[in-house]
Amino acid sequence: MSAWVEEISESAVDDKSIVHVREPDPATVLAFRASGEGRGDLMVLGPRTHASYLTATVLSRCVTVRLRPGWARAALGVPVSELVDRVVPLRELWGAQADLLAERMKDRPGEESALIEEALLGRLASCSSADLSQAGLLDAAVGRLSVSRRPPYATKEGTAPRVPDVARDLGISERHLRTLFTGAVGVPPKRFARIDRVRDVLARASTGSWASLAAESGYYDQSHLTADFRSVMGVSPGAFMAGELPAAATCSA
Repeated sequence: MSAWVEEISESAVDDKSIVHVREPDPATVLAFRASGEGRGDLMVLGPRTHASYLTATVLSRCVTVRLRPGWARAALGVPVSELVDRVVPLRELWGAQADLLAERMKDRPGEESALIEEALLGRLASCSSADLSQAGLLDAAVGRLSVSRRPPYATKEGTAPRVPDVARDLGISERHLRTLFTGAVGVPPKRFARIDRVRDVLARASTGSWASLAAESGYYDQSHLTADFRSVMGVSPGAFMAGELPAAATCSA
């Protein structure tokens, strides 16, 4: 897996009764979706600030490539702030290059993720050294703010790193860090950290009490966790774990 790719997944959907939970996510995702009729499309899922609950669309194959936060602007060629909470066809960003990639994927089933990575490599190879340096700086900042990329908290007094401290550690101003985050990650650093903490809670919700999860994920206390969780997931942690979800909407993309 490439240094700028965080995760690759492949799946199929054959049950329309399933409710798909699209979790909040500070990363940008490239997705190839193929229907049973042989049609396929390439979509870009921008950073998601809130969860959505969608009725499933039947797909014979779905391949998703999740970019590491900070690399999407260099790879896609647009400010990621323009993609927040949006799903757009890749052709709107890459033009004919996206159509050519989609055709290659139709001709080489099973190689979709490798072809997407190859296309991303070509895009990044044309980036300036300044763009790549900026992406590396943001990756370092994300590493300091992300719960999953730093040691877990041992006590509930251990709160998440402050944005001014992260900026100082990287040798830049807090204002410059916010500007870089908004353009290349899509959201300001504080919002990034908030979404990341909720994702950490979702990943470990069955492993312990809410109080211990709150401490380990950098919250002040359990009520702080509950408030953040409800604001981005639309329901309380308890309701979510019990399957009491908001009404599902129709997936439009």
